[in-house]
Amino acid sequence: MSIVTDQDRPGSILRAPQAIRWHRPLMVLAAASALVALMSLVGLLVDQRELVGAPIWAKPLKFGVSILIYAVTWAWLIGQLRRFRRTAWWAGTVISVTLLLELAILVLQVLRGHRSHFNNGSAFDETLWSIMGTAIVVLWLATLVAAILLWFTPGPDRARTLAIRAGSLLSLVGLALGFLMTMPTAAQLATDGDIIGAHTVGAVDGGPGIAILNWSTEHGDLRIPHFVGMHALQLIPLALLLLEFASRRVLVLRSISTRVGLVWTITAMLASVVAVVTWQALRGQSIVAPDALTLGAGAIIALGGILGVAASVAVGRRELRARA
Repeated sequence: MSIVTDQDRPGSILRAPQAIRWHRPLMVLAAASALVALMSLVGLLVDQRELVGAPIWAKPLKFGVSILIYAVTWAWLIGQLRRFRRTAWWAGTVISVTLLLELAILVLQVLRGHRSHFNNGSAFDETLWSIMGTAIVVLWLATLVAAILLWFTPGPDRARTLAIRAGSLLSLVGLALGFLMTMPTAAQLATDGDIIGAHTVGAVDGGPGIAILNWSTEHGDLRIPHFVGMHALQLIPLALLLLEFASRRVLVLRSISTRVGLVWTITAMLASVVAVVTWQALRGQSIVAPDALTLGAGAIIALGGILGVAASVAVGRRELRARA
């Protein structure tokens, strides 16, 4: 359900809902992702095998949930477009096909008891990983096309338009950061082994990790910036939606200038977080063991966020006073 906003009249935040035109291939992907997630939950209960130090069905569960969220978001965004519909439909369809292919290979490799990512252990494994790698590149290009179409299709509310544009841009950055994991490590180059690429920096994959997410608790982990950046597509619009609902009680949030300023602040903070966790991972540092440099960077981000919020509120108050 879409909430239409009126950027010229504070207080008119909620209006009549508009029908959603869901992108059908992406909704098929969402259904397939939900099925993979459900299958993985069952697998975790009945299949006690482990792979790379984690339950073998943990990865398809995480991918299923993540792709489900990603697919539903793009199905909604593409369905809202009133221009470039045909191009957007094809971009969304390519996204669907590439991610369906990735899910299929992921489940196949779990059933075989083999690694899906970075695996060059046999000709078949190498072929599957090559297909996945190609699909990921095509996925990024299709997402880029969809994001460009969003940029050239402004909505009636400046804050919402900014949130969607910023989220799509950061999502592209997050997807691109995933390519860092495909690069061979120095140890892999020296030994010419069966695994080429890794998500752990400073050790081999498979060490102790955070519950559920399994991000390394001892070394750097490149999955973190990849995940955070990719899901900016949901985080930034969701933050704006919460601000819109809060505007029912907080008068200053009814100002379009306040909401635009807060979206800029949220975007800058999230982009900074992506940069810091990327830097942290590349230094081989665990997300749960930040050093003084990482903590200092975090403090700067927090201070910048406070200043951004204060400035946005001040601008909004001036706007409301001028209209009173």
